[in-house]
Amino acid sequence: MLDAAERRAAADRLWAAQRDRAPIEPLTASHPGIGVVDAYEIQLINIRRRLAAGARVYGHKVGLSSPVMQRMMGVDEPDYGHLLDDMVLPEDTPVPARAYCHPRIEVEIGYVLGAGLPGEGCTEADVLAATEYVVPALELIDSRIEDWRIGLADTVADNASSAGVILGAARARPGELDLAGIEAVLYEIGGGDSGGGGSGVEVARGSTAAVLGDPTTAVAWLARKVASFGVKLEAGHVVLPGSCTRAVDVRPGQVFRAEFAGLGSVTARFE
Repeated sequence: MLDAAERRAAADRLWAAQRDRAPIEPLTASHPGIGVVDAYEIQLINIRRRLAAGARVYGHKVGLSSPVMQRMMGVDEPDYGHLLDDMVLPEDTPVPARAYCHPRIEVEIGYVLGAGLPGEGCTEADVLAATEYVVPALELIDSRIEDWRIGLADTVADNASSAGVILGAARARPGELDLAGIEAVLYEIGGGDSGGGGSGVEVARGSTAAVLGDPTTAVAWLARKVASFGVKLEAGHVVLPGSCTRAVDVRPGQVFRAEFAGLGSVTARFE
């Protein structure tokens, strides 16, 4: 465990790394005693700092929601991070890739809550009842840790490596789709293509079943988990339950479109 001063120092280092786009060595190397509780408290220090500067909570994200990633990190449960309103990226506006350290995108569906979720004891039924609609989404992830050399505490402290979210225009109510069986394909399309000129080149494919077997399970887990830190999932929040596919590196000039069977698509352009 770290003391309060050590947690603050680690938060300051991550804050400077994001501000200056200058990644740092893993916190697990510079702070060998760091644990997961320390990491969540470090995350909250910087989230509170951003809220004090005028940002507001837009929602939350779940990370490490696939068995493969959990085995890689040596954990048996996901992690989570915050989505703030200044992380929302309009679909029709190019994203400046150079504003990030090591940007990647992940393919997800997003749950938009029409009502708040209970904390302890939250079930999948609670999630479905509270979800106003689901949307196609791309999460922009980034690591303020050098070369993505992250352990569990590193990514948790670094807001679960979250950097932004792009939501598509399509909407579907939970009962209209099998949320545990949506097939998703990510294409890279030509830089000058507006999104309607062919599918492009497939770069990743997956299913929402990769997310704990059912992404609704991930949202229920999140509601229970954040309650222990005094955080609630509220009406209006967007929740990203985890990626359907592997993460894909991005660079300036690339354009990607994710297509979700029965749900529509979302496009991200990088400059």
